Amino acid sequence: MIDAVVPYLVPVAVAAVAVVLLLGLLNMMRGGSANTSQNLMRLRVLLQFIAIIIIMGVVWWRSS
Repeated sequence: MIDAVVPYLVPVAVAAVAVVLLLGLLNMMRGGSANTSQNLMRLRVLLQFIAIIIIMGVVWWRSS
């Protein structure tokens, strides 16, 4: 079961970071709310942390 899920974890995590980053940048470029941009950038940092944890877990899991 886990073998079927692992190949999709990293791309999904990276895509989530990219989507939130683009949403934040678009909001800033069109002059949207600074509060919304700040919240999106905070969410991006959280998602980057989760993505790093997932990537390191996959590397560790595949090396063992």
